[in-house]
Amino acid sequence: MSELNTVPATTAPAAPAKPVARGLGRWPWPTIATAAVVLVACAAPFQLVPFHTFQLAMAMIYAVTLLGLNLLVGHTGQISLGHGAFFAVGAYTAAVAMHQWDTPYLATLPLAAAVTFALGFALGIPALRLRGLYLALVTLAIAVFLVPLLKRFDGLTGGSMGITVTKPQAPLWTGLAEDQWLYFLALAVTLASFALVAGMLRSRVGRALHAVRDNEIAAEVLGVNLAHYKTLAFAWSALLAGVAGCVYTWVIAFVSPDSFALTLSVTLLAGLVVGGLGTTWGPLLGGLFVLFVPSFAQDVNQAAPGVIFGLLIIAVMYLAPTGLAGLAGRLARQLGPLVRKGRTHAH
Repeated sequence: MSELNTVPATTAPAAPAKPVARGLGRWPWPTIATAAVVLVACAAPFQLVPFHTFQLAMAMIYAVTLLGLNLLVGHTGQISLGHGAFFAVGAYTAAVAMHQWDTPYLATLPLAAAVTFALGFALGIPALRLRGLYLALVTLAIAVFLVPLLKRFDGLTGGSMGITVTKPQAPLWTGLAEDQWLYFLALAVTLASFALVAGMLRSRVGRALHAVRDNEIAAEVLGVNLAHYKTLAFAWSALLAGVAGCVYTWVIAFVSPDSFALTLSVTLLAGLVVGGLGTTWGPLLGGLFVLFVPSFAQDVNQAAPGVIFGLLIIAVMYLAPTGLAGLAGRLARQLGPLVRKGRTHAH
């Protein structure tokens, strides 16, 4: 039997590996964007005139309010047309404490948070039996009767004349002007609030809230306590609005019932929808919208600013049905592959 001569197989040398382009998807863009926004926010008061610094502080105050509203509407699926009432309660709690009880202004922040948390929890209990339009009507009623209520108890609230308080002064060691100090107070509260809500949404609580929003029956079957998480959402949502109202009192140094009319609650909800329901950046974009767009509408047509404001909302909703944050995310997803393709070809 002859032996077979085996020829050793030759392996072709491997081609040198091409450098792999690091695509956009590999970068932690949310973290980078957040860091960039924080850095710009920290530098802004040193580059802007006092009035523009004041405007940005107000935008952050509205953003915190919308953050609470987003927790309730965007992440839990509960409709609220009366969130301006919680904002007003927080503002008046701080004003009364500072004006009548000489409470240090920093101490009014936890006080306003506690009062509005308790109020939100109390209102969340009867709201358990309501949903949809019925819940919206109940919250709307709260916003409607709050203004007459504030005017009636003039011994406590100052009635129609409101309450004037002293603006917080910057400590000498900071070297900051008054408007800069108030800006950084608003910025600190905003960053803490966004961090708190982000941590909450990443936890078991956030998953439960999303389950309630998506399908209450399925959530209950899976063991989610609907009553607990609905009232919790109302309470935390009210707390954030109350905290924002407290900072509003610091910045404005004046509160009156007419500042918290029904239009405030409607504008807040519109701002959240325009910014983007259930999104991370929606409350911040909505806060900018709530502050600047009504002023822009007033400049365009002083006779009918409401018409201009409404048309702008319709235009934004037509162009961006998921809000400005949703539009930005969609553009980023569309541009990402194009940029990655260009970087790959470059290598």
